Amino acid sequence: MATKEDFYKLLGVERNASDAEIKKSYRSKAMKFHPDRNADNPAEAEAKFKQIKEAYEVLSDPKKRAAYDQFGHAGVDPSMGGGRASEGFGDIFGDVFGDIFGGSGGRQRSSGVQRGSDLRHIMEITLEEAVAGTEQKIHIPVLVGCGECGGSGAKKGSSPIICSTCHGHGQVRMQQGFFSVQQACPTCRGTGKQIKDPCGKCYGQGRVQETKTLSVKIPAGVDTGDRIRLAGEGEAGERGGPAGDLYVEIQVKAHSIFNRDGANLYCEVPISFVTACLGDSIEVPTLDGKVLLKIPAETQTGKQFRLRGKGVKQVRGGPVGDLLCKVQIETPVNLTKDQKTLVEKLGESLTSGGKHHSPQESSWLDGVKNFFDKII
Repeated sequence: MATKEDFYKLLGVERNASDAEIKKSYRSKAMKFHPDRNADNPAEAEAKFKQIKEAYEVLSDPKKRAAYDQFGHAGVDPSMGGGRASEGFGDIFGDVFGDIFGGSGGRQRSSGVQRGSDLRHIMEITLEEAVAGTEQKIHIPVLVGCGECGGSGAKKGSSPIICSTCHGHGQVRMQQGFFSVQQACPTCRGTGKQIKDPCGKCYGQGRVQETKTLSVKIPAGVDTGDRIRLAGEGEAGERGGPAGDLYVEIQVKAHSIFNRDGANLYCEVPISFVTACLGDSIEVPTLDGKVLLKIPAETQTGKQFRLRGKGVKQVRGGPVGDLLCKVQIETPVNLTKDQKTLVEKLGESLTSGGKHHSPQESSWLDGVKNFFDKII
């Protein structure tokens, strides 16, 4: 049988080390040699971890440490009446690292009180409502605390009893080979209590389904994806726990005229061939009403005009956006014979005299000519 290594050397501490020094050293070495952190050589790391764990179990216990200091390994050998059964990784990390990670390894008794779930409601509004702000009523099916039993789940005049399976701890421990697994008690679902005489209204759940009617104020400038939080309007918590929150998510409906991008609005404005050639002032819509837009002569299709301050003031602040109007020149349709004759005469007039009346067409044709010249 191999000789065991000195426990003090395993932990890297002096024989007169304090409890705090022993615990600090164990934390460091346990983390270093944990098998999950040593994927390249888990078997060797596991063996080392077991040795370190055994050393800590002895040196952290005043009685066992005194026996070890006097008699060595024989003083704490389980086969000779010393020591105790070894725990798994879950137990060790629960004891030693619980104060680091904010827990106690699941050893403390659960109160059973749980915060209620948050809820989400999608609210569809028009673009006009999103820009100006609105107030709407919504109807939300939600779990609320049972008024009959006060949320306890027990029949009025009775109280829950201590769980007979976990004895009020809310958790049970199962040994699976080397590992010790801790899980919520299947009988009481982690509450530590059982309801022998359930409430006749909520059937022991402590909550009942109701439909709430809430008034929601939508601030001006919201956009699709924005959320409004209504604190405490979510589901009631279990066993008297605090209620969750309700999140109202905004969905702005598509508009027949405008498209929105942040603070700016966009729209397409059809104009006649005559207006594009000679220029004119036309009425265009905005969310505040109609305004006059001056179209200069010889305007090309796709030209974009900016109406400053006719966009959206965003909910998070900043300057008011603009309205950008993109003109689209309409080709005349359903021409009469006389009208077609006039268009033909106009076309002949535009192509005579050597002047370029179609600058984009001319530049495009020049580009095509250069392209084929390079190929040849």
